Amino acid sequence: MEHERSAIIELAKNGKTQKEILKLLNIPANRRKFVCRTIRRYNETGEVCDKARSGRPPSVTTPALQKLVRERIRRNPRRSMRKMAQELKVSESSVRKIVKVNLGMRSFRRKRVHFLSEQVKVKRLQRCKGQLRRHVNHDITKIVFSDEKIFTIEEALNPQNDRIISHKSSTIDPDLKYFPRVQKPLSVMVWAGISAVGRTPLIFVPAGVKINSTTYRDLILEPIVKNLSQTMFNGGSFVFQQDGAPAHTSNVTQTWLQSNIPCFIEKEQWPPYSPDLNSMDYSVWSILESRVCAKSHKSIDSLKRKLREEWEKIPQDVLRAAVEALPGRISSVIHGKGGYIE
Repeated sequence: MEHERSAIIELAKNGKTQKEILKLLNIPANRRKFVCRTIRRYNETGEVCDKARSGRPPSVTTPALQKLVRERIRRNPRRSMRKMAQELKVSESSVRKIVKVNLGMRSFRRKRVHFLSEQVKVKRLQRCKGQLRRHVNHDITKIVFSDEKIFTIEEALNPQNDRIISHKSSTIDPDLKYFPRVQKPLSVMVWAGISAVGRTPLIFVPAGVKINSTTYRDLILEPIVKNLSQTMFNGGSFVFQQDGAPAHTSNVTQTWLQSNIPCFIEKEQWPPYSPDLNSMDYSVWSILESRVCAKSHKSIDSLKRKLREEWEKIPQDVLRAAVEALPGRISSVIHGKGGYIE
């Protein structure tokens, strides 16, 4: 500690800022106050050593205990702090203090991701590079991103952020506290497309209808996509994007697109398993769901009405921002070597 204080003072004398000192000495950001106090004390007293303290020194969070906690975490980073406290026969608050204050660590939530084989990673990486080159040569505002999603009449629950403030759990109204689920709730599949300059209407797939090449052409491609040049781009050209669903990549669909659409991203060009690269997937659907399914619906008709209403209310600036974020997301995939998708 004394050596660390001396190093801080030497750097401060050389004109380094506190931020630069933290970086140069590899001091965690949560110890910035330590750097500030050391410099202030030196300016006031001309001494590097710490002031005499009136309270007794720590008797539990000692360097020996810190070492034990550090070694346990090194061997198993998934170790529970509560269980560590029980094993070491100290309070949980002491272990948490060591982890946060002394070791400069914090806990991170594990994330569910798509599994990608090495072959898929290579293909995803190669195609992302191709898409990035496309966006350099073509205006990204001309791309129409499309996707399908199933909405149910049930309320959408965010288990992390959906909280209720109350004095005690027992005093919370059961209608608020509990989130009822039923098996196979009524649902509807919705198709939509967006670009930086507009959006398509929502297309509801009739109940019991399976999306295959024929229904995809009759419900979506012929009535909507074929006319996007006029309805969204004032007679100009556009690029149509779709994911790798079987109905999209079939020879029948690809042939129809070649004959009827001025430009589209072919099945050999779009990166496989890439919901993180479709603005509908990584942004727009979640916005729509949070608005539409804030509470449950009594019928499919009610759900459809709310979907149409909220779809038109999403500001175009939000859709534009989602589209314009694509090159940065592609770059992240490339730099991450085509790895996992959250």
